[in-house]
Amino acid sequence: MDETNRIEEQTTPQTLPLIALDGAVVLPYIVVSLPLNEEVAAAVEAGLQEYNSRVLLVARREDTDRSQPLAEQLHRVGVVARIEQAGILPNGASGIVVRGLVRAEPVEQTQSEPYPCFRYIERPDAFTRTPELESLMTEVHAVIDATLGLRSNIPQEIRNFVRSIDDPGHLADNTGYAQEYTFEERQKLLEMFDVIERLAFVRDFYRKQLALLEVQSRLRQEVQEGTAKHQREFYLRQQMQAIRKELGEDDTESNGLADLREKLEAAHLPEVARKEADRELARLERINAASPEYQMVRTYLEWLAELPWNNPAGGAIDIGYARQVLDEDHYGLKTIKERILEYLAVKQRRAMLNESGPDREPILAFVGPPGVGKTSLGQSIARALGRTFVRMSLGGVRDEAELRGFRRTYIGSAPGRIIQELRRAGSSDPVVLLDEVDKLGMDYRGDPASALLEVLDPEQNNTFTDHYLNVPFDLSKVLFIATANTFDSVPPALRDRMEVIELSGYTEDEKVRIAQQHLLRRQIKANGLQSDEVEVPEEALHAIINDYTREAGVRNLERQIGAVLRKVTRQITEQASAVEVEPETASDAAAGRETAHSPVVVDTAFVRKALGRPSFYNEARERIDQSGVATGLVWTPVGGDIIFVEASVVEGAKELKLTGKLGDVMRESAEAALTYIRSRSKALNIDPAFFDTHAIHIHVPGGATPKDGPSAGITIATALASAATERLVRDDVAMTGEITLRGRVLPIGGIKEKALGAHRAGIRTIILPRRNEADLDDLPREVLEDLNFVPVDTLDDVLETALLPVGAHPRATLNSFIDMAHERDIIQGKSNES
Repeated sequence: MDETNRIEEQTTPQTLPLIALDGAVVLPYIVVSLPLNEEVAAAVEAGLQEYNSRVLLVARREDTDRSQPLAEQLHRVGVVARIEQAGILPNGASGIVVRGLVRAEPVEQTQSEPYPCFRYIERPDAFTRTPELESLMTEVHAVIDATLGLRSNIPQEIRNFVRSIDDPGHLADNTGYAQEYTFEERQKLLEMFDVIERLAFVRDFYRKQLALLEVQSRLRQEVQEGTAKHQREFYLRQQMQAIRKELGEDDTESNGLADLREKLEAAHLPEVARKEADRELARLERINAASPEYQMVRTYLEWLAELPWNNPAGGAIDIGYARQVLDEDHYGLKTIKERILEYLAVKQRRAMLNESGPDREPILAFVGPPGVGKTSLGQSIARALGRTFVRMSLGGVRDEAELRGFRRTYIGSAPGRIIQELRRAGSSDPVVLLDEVDKLGMDYRGDPASALLEVLDPEQNNTFTDHYLNVPFDLSKVLFIATANTFDSVPPALRDRMEVIELSGYTEDEKVRIAQQHLLRRQIKANGLQSDEVEVPEEALHAIINDYTREAGVRNLERQIGAVLRKVTRQITEQASAVEVEPETASDAAAGRETAHSPVVVDTAFVRKALGRPSFYNEARERIDQSGVATGLVWTPVGGDIIFVEASVVEGAKELKLTGKLGDVMRESAEAALTYIRSRSKALNIDPAFFDTHAIHIHVPGGATPKDGPSAGITIATALASAATERLVRDDVAMTGEITLRGRVLPIGGIKEKALGAHRAGIRTIILPRRNEADLDDLPREVLEDLNFVPVDTLDDVLETALLPVGAHPRATLNSFIDMAHERDIIQGKSNES
């Protein structure tokens, strides 16, 4: 039977002498010694004589006013304790030894002289053994045992004692002996009546102690290992120095410093950097070579000596040669090439006029989907200028120090990536491509985008100061180019320093030309083939583009071409192995030689066999085979695409349900579309009571992808009108535009990307807001020739164009549609010469 139960069985008086403790807390089950002075002697004597050796121990509040009543000076919870010994203790001092028995709350003071007495209420532990309690006790045992195991001064007997405690209250209170507890933490533990709460407090406390001890143990071990290593290196260096001295080779170190001094002289450092180098070099000569600081200073001087302070690699700008390089490396991109040539022409003109001062030309930023040639454009600019090309990926960079360097006060410090890339380039005027600038991060270590402000500002980057170098470095001769998939996440201050050049994507014909001129040549070489061993006709490239890729760029196209050519390589290799086997007849040998030298023709059947079943098909014609489905256009960071909006009406209570992970703006567009369709019920031959007796469900497939924006307004309205009237939507028509409650169609963005996405998906007619007609000038000529654009002002115009008559099939002939559309001011691409 435990001590608490024994207390409950005894007739404990409800009044006991009270001893106020200063700076000490006594917990149940703990034995402590307390000083015996005149203030507490009377209470101790009374407890021994009149109260069965029991007293009430309560801690006094810190910084309390002793002039206040005693009850106001005390904490609200104390402990009933038994006096085990009183008098002269083994240490020779007067005192008492007490054992805590049970928690108690003083409620009323009954006397003050000759000693204070208080009435109290006992608070014994009350608990029920549950799986939760047992699991918590196991955790507390484990963390206490692990903590004690990391302390070398704790005897094994104490660990065994803690392991043997089975009572949860006893286990929690016995931790009160730990020196790490503060006065407040001990008192907090004492005031916890709930056993589970008390155990959780002890577990969390010892977890913190365990983490601290583990860190201290690891640091202590590292220091010991480091000290032993430095001592060993010091003794070895002393021995080596003595040996070199005996051999007459004691000037090695001085020769090393002389070489370093020569490198610094040849680097043509600016005045500020020269002074810093001289100061550090003089300091290096006074440092013992065995000191860790010696290597730190030497490494810093080597960085200064190896940087290209004034070492330009590029020559004069030749616009004709630059145009030739851009045309050789890239097909199409006429507008982008012209802007790059204009940029280079301005730089050439400024150089011819010998204009001084910072170059105020904006930083070029290529923005577009993956695989459209942003990085390769930067490489072409570098080749046209005869400069070194450096690509610096910024995706995932969250620490400002990665760009500006770490200060030399830190162990293992180094310059930032900008200085490091300049040293690798070996020139002071490279073309530096800041790749994926839209994916810069930010956390507690700083904002890398803010560090780029100085780098990209012509007024400041001639004195760029890396934290490691701590001297200005001139970046004004460096040509910086940025790339991004989208500019929405780029901070406005950084965006303000750049001129955006958008690369929207390629048409099917452009992809075929790029594959013929660049991708095939590169993949043939990469897969161990020769140009005369394989023949890829244009039909095969169209099959790969249409059936196995759906992208704005050509990255996946090149990947699929590589997969096909690997099959060709395998076939040629197997044929060559078969020829090496001795043939049975001369005719067999001749046939083998002829087969070995004839090129492998990659036709459409070969593509199907190599790549398997097609990954994409004309979704629009497959999906729009019933009413309530309309095709819309969307903009994404990887290019434009088509999207389907499905509307269904069922008999039932009036309701509008929206699904497909739609954002707030898109939901509001659906509500506006429904309101307008209801207002036009009579014109659309819809029963006025239809919407009161039917539930409407609008769904946008692709539920895992978030969707938002106002441009789906007319698509949602068309799907609603189709579902309500049971008229099908034309399967070759896609649309985009914002809708108002009055049925007006407002302009939207991303027309070029959406048109290219529709072209890739097989759409042949696009309905768009009339105020977006000017955006069609940016489209390639072949897209304008293949697509028909219908500018509209109102939703009535949209419905007149998109909806078929009742009972008509969506696969109406395109010619009949165009004949009808001519009457409605449709812009035909073939007649548009812009």
